[in-house]
Amino acid sequence: MTQSAYTPIFELTRGNTVETVHFGALAVVDVHGRLVASWGDPYAVTFLRSSAKPFQVLPFLECGGADYYHLSSVEIALMCASHNGSDEHIAVLRSLQEKTGVRESDLRCGVHPISHIPTLEAMQQRGEALDQNRNNCSGKHTGMLAFARMRGLSLTDYLEFNHPIQQDILRAFAEMCAMSVNQISLGIDGCSAPNFAIPLYNAALAFARLCDPDAGNVTPKARSRACHQVVSAMIAHPVMVAGTDRFDTLLMQAAPGRLLCKSGAEGYLAMGLLPSALYPASPAMGIALKISDGDLSGHSRPAGDSFGRARPAVALEALRQLGALQPSELKSLADFGPEFIVPNWRQIRVGLGRPCFELRHSV
Repeated sequence: MTQSAYTPIFELTRGNTVETVHFGALAVVDVHGRLVASWGDPYAVTFLRSSAKPFQVLPFLECGGADYYHLSSVEIALMCASHNGSDEHIAVLRSLQEKTGVRESDLRCGVHPISHIPTLEAMQQRGEALDQNRNNCSGKHTGMLAFARMRGLSLTDYLEFNHPIQQDILRAFAEMCAMSVNQISLGIDGCSAPNFAIPLYNAALAFARLCDPDAGNVTPKARSRACHQVVSAMIAHPVMVAGTDRFDTLLMQAAPGRLLCKSGAEGYLAMGLLPSALYPASPAMGIALKISDGDLSGHSRPAGDSFGRARPAVALEALRQLGALQPSELKSLADFGPEFIVPNWRQIRVGLGRPCFELRHSV
């Protein structure tokens, strides 16, 4: 990562003085590969983190995994999720595991604390300990293991880079991004699964293709069907993708049927606009953005989403500038931005959080 790739994108004021500045970059790409708009370096290379999840499930669905296990749309949505670990999510996960024969002990995602307070309180009252199923990536891992079981492959090493499951995921992801496998930098995610670093441009292109895999009539039928399964599941079940108080969920609920959103760690966020989301017959578009400092301020957003203050506001401002959200839809998401009041501990207004960018539209 080079700092020159990132430019001021979001700022916080105290009084009339700018106190804090977040740097970032953003790319908007249509399904035909045209760079529609950008800020900073649209070719900045960075890891997608959990924004890659909708693509990590594609090979499983392409090979008929949903039909093989009789999976529902809500279970597919959970395999694309960074969920809250709520009881609602766990009920769907257990259904998915019962159908696929995957056990909690098979997972290799690890145990981590969850931030959903009602769930934590309920678990404490029940005397229930955290386990791997409460990990926000447990749906993805269950999908990977189900794919391995379906093919008679080993389960204990399903996260290794050279495991057939991970190789299939890498190939599918590369194809969606219009890249070769060798062009993708690999790393290990927080949940121990392989993750991918690519230019923002290519990630945005992948989300555009996910939203309209049939553009150009070049996508194989199995891939096209898998893309439609992912998009329809995420849009139909936004609560599964994140949680009732989370930005991804609330954005998809505010603009139902027009877009999907998937955040990742360290300040990453990607969105897909479906065909005609901007205007009649507008092409599908993808948006990928990165807040270079990781957007880990240590402060929860007013709406309760602890995953950064800059990223949701920047996403909303990009959508506003593109004309993708109606005023009433923006109003319903006002707790996240684009501009919001910064209060102190006495709830006195002391400043503002606001985007500080204007998209550069390509000619």
